[in-house]
Amino acid sequence: MSAGLIVFLVITGFLVVGLIGYFITIYNGLVRLRRNLKRNWSNIDVLLKQRHDELPKLVSVCEGYMKYERETLEKITSLRSTYLGARTVGEKSRVEGELAGALKTLFAVVEKYPDLKADQRFAQLQERISFLENQIADRRELYNESVNIYNIRINQIPDKFVASSCNFTVEELLKVAEAERKDVKIQFNFPK
Repeated sequence: MSAGLIVFLVITGFLVVGLIGYFITIYNGLVRLRRNLKRNWSNIDVLLKQRHDELPKLVSVCEGYMKYERETLEKITSLRSTYLGARTVGEKSRVEGELAGALKTLFAVVEKYPDLKADQRFAQLQERISFLENQIADRRELYNESVNIYNIRINQIPDKFVASSCNFTVEELLKVAEAERKDVKIQFNFPK
């Protein structure tokens, strides 16, 4: 064999090994980002579960006081059931947005029930749910940041080539539901 052929084979071998190593490095980075997304969603899901565990207690305490707000309480119960049946992040996010709006409405309506506001169990539940809401908001922000980083990576060259060949797809950001953007509507349903 000639010296030129040997040099060519060695250089080609190094290039092939280098490209394989580069592909593996990009692939592993994308896998890590995708796993972080799943972990971040799981962290949100844990807090949502805790909030959902508190909702029946809140409804129970409110029922005795809120004679004319049955619709609000039923909506919260219904949305909780819908959430438990949701399978995708998008479905869960949509239901959570509606539930957050219903909770805002409930807490606003409570203003017209001084006995309920003074109830220690209600105050504790309201404080607990408010704490969980703040935690959920923080985790949603972290999740969206992770989604953004992941989506940027799988759309940048050269990562895009690895991502498309390995079926990495764009993830959806969590968005504020339309119900959460609206002002809380308070209606006083006094008996006639």
